[in-house]
Amino acid sequence: MKLHAEALLFDNDGTLVSSMESVHRCWTRWAREQGISDEDFARVELHGRPAAEIIAELLPAGRRREALARIQELEVEDVPGGVVLLPGTKELLNALPAGRWAVVTSATRPLAEARLREVGIDCPELVAADDITRGKPDPEPFLLAARRLGVDPARCVVFEDAPAGLAAGRAAGMVTVALTTTHPAAELDADVVVRDLSAVSALAGEAGVTLETNG
Repeated sequence: MKLHAEALLFDNDGTLVSSMESVHRCWTRWAREQGISDEDFARVELHGRPAAEIIAELLPAGRRREALARIQELEVEDVPGGVVLLPGTKELLNALPAGRWAVVTSATRPLAEARLREVGIDCPELVAADDITRGKPDPEPFLLAARRLGVDPARCVVFEDAPAGLAAGRAAGMVTVALTTTHPAAELDADVVVRDLSAVSALAGEAGVTLETNG
């Protein structure tokens, strides 16, 4: 399938990179430090959500600020050796000029920047949890990215691996491409579904980017 866009917006973890083992390792340690039972911890979805939102489900208000600082510390410390590029990431990003793409992540800016640096990605525009008041599935993160790039949301394509991120992209009025890197295709509501970014090629021109997908 061919798509045309003026800008491409990428989720980070599960789309460009994988840090799932690091996430599980850090959050498991954090939960034990906080005295959270395995049963309560198992009920919470970690992937694709801001840390502050996860913590709000697990701890009373008076403990959240310190707990948030602790999980951020653990995750940043675990970045070296804890992040890997997913297939096709470098090839696709190398085909895109600055000003035509951004990373839109539920991670904090320090963590997102550390993960991108670890795999050698120089990100021209980044929207992180620090920049917004409402995270995915709210459209705010993607709308902010489009505004920063100076592009009509309807002319953006979102690449996501999580249902919440795809819902955010749809709510922003953007074309959505789902990657089956962390969820089966049956759980992903998107305009196009591919296995990973190795199934996507891009040709940039003055008018935007032409994409070709091969699921």
